Formats: sequence, C-alpha cells, structure tokens
Amino acid sequence: MPLVSVDRVVVDLGAKRILSEVSASAEPGQLVAIVGPNGAGKTTLLRAIAGLCPVSSGAVRTSGVDPWTSPRKIVARSLAYVPQHYRLAFSFSVEEVVLLGRFAAQHGLGWPSEADRAAATAAMDACDVAALAQRRFDELSAGEARRVVIAQALCQGASCLLLDEPTAAFDPAHARALFAMLKERCAAGLLAIVVTHDLDLALRTASSMWLVAGGTIAERGAPQDVLAARRTQEAFGIGFHLGVLPSGAPFAVPR
Repeated sequence: MPLVSVDRVVVDLGAKRILSEVSASAEPGQLVAIVGPNGAGKTTLLRAIAGLCPVSSGAVRTSGVDPWTSPRKIVARSLAYVPQHYRLAFSFSVEEVVLLGRFAAQHGLGWPSEADRAAATAAMDACDVAALAQRRFDELSAGEARRVVIAQALCQGASCLLLDEPTAAFDPAHARALFAMLKERCAAGLLAIVVTHDLDLALRTASSMWLVAGGTIAERGAPQDVLAARRTQEAFGIGFHLGVLPSGAPFAVPR
C-alpha cells in the first residue's frame, strides 16, 4: 500500500501554474529520485507531499491523511522533511539541533529522555557529525550544517524522509555516503524521496526515478530507463551516456 500518494495535484502560485495534474505514489522500501531541470517544479512537489504547500486541486495523502490539514505533530510521525535552506533564530549546539527532531515523539514540554538522546546519537553517527555534537550550529560549514539537518530528520523516526537537494554542499565522499545510507535504510523499510541533480548517484542507488518537467511528471520508472528516455534529454537539453564500470556499478555522464 502506498505510504505517499499524489492524485491529480495542481499547484498555483498567484497567476502561475507550478504543477499540473501530477499523480504519483511511493511505497515503504523505495528510494525515489526526483530529477529535472531548474524551475521544473521539483521542490514544489516535495513541499506539497510534506504538507507545506497548499494544492489548488487534487489530493495528497501520507499514511492516509492530508498533510496540509492534519496537525503538524501527527504529520511529523510519518514524514520528515529536509529543505534546501535551514535557518535557526537562536544559536544551538549540533546535538540540540538534532534533538529538535524528537518533538513528534515527545509528550508535552520537558528535557530529552534517554531514548531521545540515544536516537540523536544514532542519527549523528549515521550522518558523520557525532564529532561535532558540542559545536555551535551557526559556526559550521555549509556541508556540515546540511549533514546535521539530515541527522535531525533521521532522529525524528518518521517512516518517510523527504530531502531537497541534500548533497548540494557535499564533497564527493559525503555525497556517496549519504546515498549509501539512504539505500540501506530503504532496504529496511524506510521510504526516501530525494530531489537531486546528482544523476550519477541517483542512477546507482535509487529504486525509482521521477522526471519533473513542465510542471508534471513526464517520465517515471527505473533510473536507467528514465535517463535514457527522449523526454529526459529534451527536458535537460542534453543527452546522457549510460554505461557500466568494471566494478559493475552503472554510471551516467552528459554527452
């Protein structure tokens, strides 16, 4: 049964139509890569799934509920969202930022429990930021801060993780490590939906790919099939050479 479903969704911002009749679904265990050119509507689609963007028509359901109208704490139990940009009004340590992800599991106000701290430690380990736990979040590099925000989302313990260009500030090693970690967690039942421009990593790790172009999902399916499709080449304005490395790993490079 789909954990996330999008049914004929239309999103208008003012007089501009951003998404037009978009339908899609995703199940636990999938790693879905959303790809497409700049301005195609990828972020808007992710925000609509997260319940952070009102839809003009159609329906979005996550775990059977409407994420736009449901209480945020209820939504947070099934969805964790990592935006492109993350800002804090106050200065927190890295550990404190990660612990903010536990609000959906907490009852009322109070100090973090042992379970909360254990979840935070595990999330920081998974994102390679445990050594930064006592550093101030506002003193980190862009890549370090990004990994902390992803750790916060993992700490939330949701069944679906939504990430908007998570590797934009990453070095190659951390980008590869993130996708490997997501693939491992999806094999254990997590659903991850990732907006990315890293087509090579998406090809190697994603189980499914959605091409967003012109405000709709123009192609969907196995990553190698989507990247080889004519509409994908038309959307990006370039073609891709797909091949297999001696190690057996697939790769994609622009022609």
